[in-house]
Amino acid sequence: MLRPMLMKSLSSFRGRCVRHLGTAVLCVVLLGFAQPSFAASAGRQDAVARQPVYTGQRSVETADRPVAGQRIGMSDAVEHALRFNPGLGAQEAESRSSEEGRKSARGAFGPRLGVSYSATKTESKRDPSATMGTKNPKMGVYSWGIEVTQPIFQGFRLLSTYQKAALQADSDKASLRKAELDMTEQVQTAFLEYLKAGENTRSMRDSLTRLREQLRIAQAYFEVGLSPRLDVLQAEVDVSEAESLLIEAENTQATALARLNTLLGFDATAVNTYTGTLKEVGFRYTLEQCLELAYRQRPDLYVAQKAVEIARKSQKEVQSDYYPQIEGYYSMTQSGNTPGMQRSGENGSHVTNWEVGAQATWNVFEWGTTYYADKQAGWQVTKMRYEQENLKLEVGYDIKSKYLAVQEARKRIAVAQNSVAQATEAYNVALARYHEHVGTNFDVLDASANLTSAQSSLTGAKADYLTALSQIYVAMGEYHPDLLREGGAARRK
Repeated sequence: MLRPMLMKSLSSFRGRCVRHLGTAVLCVVLLGFAQPSFAASAGRQDAVARQPVYTGQRSVETADRPVAGQRIGMSDAVEHALRFNPGLGAQEAESRSSEEGRKSARGAFGPRLGVSYSATKTESKRDPSATMGTKNPKMGVYSWGIEVTQPIFQGFRLLSTYQKAALQADSDKASLRKAELDMTEQVQTAFLEYLKAGENTRSMRDSLTRLREQLRIAQAYFEVGLSPRLDVLQAEVDVSEAESLLIEAENTQATALARLNTLLGFDATAVNTYTGTLKEVGFRYTLEQCLELAYRQRPDLYVAQKAVEIARKSQKEVQSDYYPQIEGYYSMTQSGNTPGMQRSGENGSHVTNWEVGAQATWNVFEWGTTYYADKQAGWQVTKMRYEQENLKLEVGYDIKSKYLAVQEARKRIAVAQNSVAQATEAYNVALARYHEHVGTNFDVLDASANLTSAQSSLTGAKADYLTALSQIYVAMGEYHPDLLREGGAARRK
C-alpha cells in the first residue's frame, strides 16, 4: 500500500522538477544579460599572452614496454625515450591535470542548479481544554525546492581565478617541453658515452694486440741472444697492464649500455645494437644567434614569465575582497502533507512559493585583513619579477659557457688528430728501429703507450664536442634528435 503511494509521489515530484526547471533557465538567461561577459574577457586575455614556440605533447597511451633487440641510432634513441621513459609520465600528468583545472575554473562563470527534498514529522502535546490552534498533519510535512544562482559580480575573482588556471596550464606545458629537452640531452649524453666507451675499448684491444706482438718479438730476440731478459719482463708487465685497462674499458661500455637502455625504457639487461660513430659535425650559430634563440625559445624563461603573471592574478583574487559580491538567484519551493505534496485530509495543505532577485554583500571593514593580504601578494609579484630577471642573466652565462665549450672541444679535436698522426708515425719508427737493432724495446713500448693515449684523447675530444653541441642546443631550446647528422637535425616546431 505504501509503495504505490511513494512511486506515485516520486513521479509527481519529477514532473514538477521538469516544469519549473524551464522557468529557472529563463530567469538565468535574463540575469545573464545584466552581468559582464567575464568569459569573453578571459578569452581576450589569453589571446594576447605570448604563446610557446612548440606544440604537442608526448602521449601516455603509447607508454607500453618497448621491444628489445633493435638497431637504434641516436635519433631513434631520443624518440624512444620521449615515448617510453616513465620519468616523463609525472610531468605529462601534471600538464593534463592543470588543463582540466582550467576547464573547472571556466565552469564557475555559469549558473549553479540545486534541488532539495525534505520530510519532517512534528509531534506536540496540547492541553485538552484548549480550543485554538490547528492539528499537526498526520503524515508530517514534505517539501521540495529548486534554486538557480548566477554570479553577476565577484570583484573580478572568477575572472582572475580562470586566468590564473589558464596561465598555469600554459606553464605546465612549457615545463613538459623542458622535461623533453632535458631527456633529449640525457639520452644523447648517454649515447655518446656508449660510443666513446666502444671507441676506447677498440683502442685498448689494438694496444693489447701491439703489446702482445712486441712481447712475442722480445721473446724471440731473447731466445737467440739478441735482447736481454729485461725486455721480455718489461713487455710482459705492459701486456698485463693493457689487459687490465681493457677489462675496465669493457666494463665502462657495459655500464653505459645499461644506462642507455634504462633511459629508453628498456630493461638494463636488454640486448640492443646502438649504431653511430663519433665525428665532427658543423655548428652554424654565432654567439649572438644562440643568445637570441635562447631568450625566445627556452621553456624555463616562459615558465618564469608565467609565474609573474600568475602572481599578479593571485593579487587580483585578493583584491576582489575590496568589492561587493553580487549574485542573482531564482528559487521555487513546494510543501504539503503528503510525499507528493497533494491536498489530503481535514488538515491537508499545498503551498507553492517562488522568488527571483539579486543579492549583494560587502565586507566594508575587516581590520586590514584584505589590505595586508594585498600587500603580501604584491611582494610575491616583486619576488617573481626578480627571479625572472635573475634567470635571464643566468641564461646569458649558460649560453656563453656552453658556446665556449663547443669552440674548445672543436680546437681539441684538431690538436688530437695531429697528435694521433705523430704518435702513429713515432710508433712505426720505433718499431722499425727495434727490428734493425738500433732502437730499444723501451722505445717501442713507450711509443705504443703514447699512441694509445693520443687515440683516447681524440675519442674524448670528439665525444666532448658532440656533448657540448647537445648541451647548447638544449640551452637554446632547440630540438636536435640526431647530432651525428651533418649540419644538425631540423628543429621540431
